[in-house]
Amino acid sequence: MMFVPGNNPGMMADAHIYGPDSIMLDLEDSVTMAEKDAARLLVHNALKSIDYGTTEMVVRINPLNTPYGKKDVEAVVKAGVDVIRMPKTETADEVRELEAEILKVEEEIGAVGRTQIMAAIESALGIVNAYAIATASKRMMGIALGAEDYSANLKTNRTSGGAELLLAREQIVVAARAAGIACFDTVYSNLDDMETFRKEVELIKTLGFDGKSIINPRQIEVVNEVFTPTEKEINKARAVVAAIKEAQAKGSGVIAVNGKMVDRPVVLRAERTIALAVAAGVISEEEVL
Repeated sequence: MMFVPGNNPGMMADAHIYGPDSIMLDLEDSVTMAEKDAARLLVHNALKSIDYGTTEMVVRINPLNTPYGKKDVEAVVKAGVDVIRMPKTETADEVRELEAEILKVEEEIGAVGRTQIMAAIESALGIVNAYAIATASKRMMGIALGAEDYSANLKTNRTSGGAELLLAREQIVVAARAAGIACFDTVYSNLDDMETFRKEVELIKTLGFDGKSIINPRQIEVVNEVFTPTEKEINKARAVVAAIKEAQAKGSGVIAVNGKMVDRPVVLRAERTIALAVAAGVISEEEVL
């Protein structure tokens, strides 16, 4: 998910050519108070006029308790945004308030249920309430970590090792999995240290995240490389999937691969590997069938 400032028309016009899975147009932190209204209009027009193809379009709005939040919701919902990202989410009530604002606009334009919600969790209170936030609305498609605000709230600093973020990351993954939604990691802003960035991506994949937020197209390739299964992993997963089909065809509940029994966790991991391989374009859906 690549962050793009909502006050930069050039970047908004070109962002999709780099191939991110998701583009987040930002109306919050990257836009000064003096530019809020102009940026909102720019983002509205970008969503209406630019062909982003199949790229998921997200807009980070300003908090609803500011003079800009509700206006942001109206503008982006009317423009057909896929997902609204809530900043600094701390309670389930905040999610329900946003849901009500979205519904109000959708009813006006006859598009009820179209807009999804993503909640960015950026404080200790938000982490404590992660599961309640994740389950506050049927529109909630994912939760994400905002590390800079979270670290400041903890009265600490971000480090290259990320020890200060470990509990928050684990809490977000667990809450997302319990709620049946996706989870996304925070940005890494030092573009001169791609080695540490790669290690961070490897870590968050190990923790169970579905993806990572980025700030520059140079980071896309690294994220894709880390999350794309290897040929060995794909072959192993396909063998498990083939064994499942064979067992089902025989009416058997017992699955075996190379003479070894396969239990449910192995099957789930195989299915996840195949899904990632298809998403990465390494294999096609037809090859799985």
